[in-house]
Amino acid sequence: MQAKRRVVLGDGAPWIWNIANEHFPDAIQIVDRFHVKQHLSDVAKAIYGPMNPRAQSWAKKRHDQLDAGKISAILKAIEPHKEQYEQARQCIGYLRDNRERMRYPEFHAQGLCTSSGVVEAGCKVAIGTRLKRAGMHWTVAGANAITALRCAKLSGRFADFWERRAEAHAQA
Repeated sequence: MQAKRRVVLGDGAPWIWNIANEHFPDAIQIVDRFHVKQHLSDVAKAIYGPMNPRAQSWAKKRHDQLDAGKISAILKAIEPHKEQYEQARQCIGYLRDNRERMRYPEFHAQGLCTSSGVVEAGCKVAIGTRLKRAGMHWTVAGANAITALRCAKLSGRFADFWERRAEAHAQA
């Protein structure tokens, strides 16, 4: 069974999108929303200081604009600070480079996830708890094998996993 649509969710680093374009050229690309919010919070702290309530207020407004898909408004708010603050200059470039990957209202309307937190938590629960038990040491091959088994079991595809494995072994 093939996926009807593919999504690559990343933190905005150019190398991620290069790999995504190479391996999944038709995938929808989304920048993790909380990574963007962290960049905006860093700009706010640079402008107002880390403990200043104005920084929190400024960042909250930018976060709300991000959630609403108002990238132009965010850029307009950051622009006056670009000469004085490196974080502002970097954030402007980050937003411009990834703008098409930040269409959060559109992505949400399609039922797409815009944050990797769920995936990261799932990996931690499904994989990390199995591989990181006391006294365990793994080779890469062993960890990959256990990961495949664990994912097959948790996804309800355990029998399918063994059938495919038996077919592959019979053909070898």
